[in-house]
Amino acid sequence: MKEITPINKIKEGMTIQGFYLCVYKHLRHSRTGDLFIDLVLRDKTGQMQGKVWKKADTLNEIFSSGEAVVVKANVGTYQGHLQLDIKKIGRATIQTHGRYGYDPALIVPSSQNDPKEMWNELREFVKGIKNRKLKKLVSQVYKENKEAVMICPASLNSHYNYRCGLLESILSMCNIARDLAIRYNTDRDLLLAGILLHDIGKVKELSSNLESEFTDEGNFIGHSILSRDMVLTASRSINNFPKVYLMKLEHMILAHRGHLEWKTSRKPNFPEALLLHQIHQLDKHMNLMKMALEKDEEDGKWTTQKNHLFIPLYKG
Repeated sequence: MKEITPINKIKEGMTIQGFYLCVYKHLRHSRTGDLFIDLVLRDKTGQMQGKVWKKADTLNEIFSSGEAVVVKANVGTYQGHLQLDIKKIGRATIQTHGRYGYDPALIVPSSQNDPKEMWNELREFVKGIKNRKLKKLVSQVYKENKEAVMICPASLNSHYNYRCGLLESILSMCNIARDLAIRYNTDRDLLLAGILLHDIGKVKELSSNLESEFTDEGNFIGHSILSRDMVLTASRSINNFPKVYLMKLEHMILAHRGHLEWKTSRKPNFPEALLLHQIHQLDKHMNLMKMALEKDEEDGKWTTQKNHLFIPLYKG
C-alpha cells in the first residue's frame, strides 16, 4: 500500500489511498436507476463526501457506518466541493491492516501521549501504594479492565473527550495528588486509590467503538454508581478487606462530582474525599481551557465565549 493520505491533504486530481472512519453510509438509486453508495468519511484532520458507483450492492455488505475503512479513490469536485470517486473500499482492522499503517489514532481524535507509556506510568503509581489491600484492589480492577481503559475517553463532549482520554486524565490527577497529599498531610494511599477508581465506571458508561457513545448502563445508571459497584465487586474477592477503607472509597467515588454549594449534592466529608473533588475540578477545568484556547480561530487576544467555561479566554 502506498502512502496514506489524510483528508486535509487531499486535492482535486489526486488518486489517494488511506484509512478513514465511515460516519455516514446510504445505498441509493441514481437517476438512471443504478445503485450507488453515498457516504461521508472522516479522519482526525477533517471529513469528505464520497461515492461508490460500481458494485455498490456487493460493497455495501462489506462495511457499516461507524467502522474504519480502507479506501482507494480518485478525487474530483461536485458543486464546488471535493468528492471522492471510490474505486476500492473495505473494512480496516489492526489485525489485517496494522502492518500497512492503520492505527485508530489516525481516524479519531486521540491523546497525543502513547497509551502504552501511560499504562506503564499508571502501573508505577499503583506499585507506589504501600497499603497492600488498597494496592490489590486497584490492581485487580485495572487488570480486569485494561483493554477498555487503554482506549476509553474521559467524556464525550467535555474534558479529555478523545481516545485514551480517561487514562490521560487519571494520570494527570495522580501527579497532582502526589504533591498535595504531602502538603495537606493526608493518607496518600487512600487518595491515590480514590483517584484511580473514581472514574473507572466510564469503561462501562461509554462504548469502546471508534465513535464512543453512551451505553445502556451509562444512560440508566451513570459512571459514579458503576465505579462504586465495580469496587464493591472487586473487594469481595479480597480476604478481610477493611470496611472503613471500603466505605471511604465508596464515598469518594459518589461525592467527587458534588457541588459544594448545592444542598442536594453529596459533598466530600473527609480530607482525602475533598482533595479528590478539588483535584478533579482543577484538572477538568484546566483541560477545558486548554482545548478552548487550542481550537479558537478568532482574531485578536480573546476567544469567543462559546466554550465549556462560557467566558471569553485571554490568548495572550
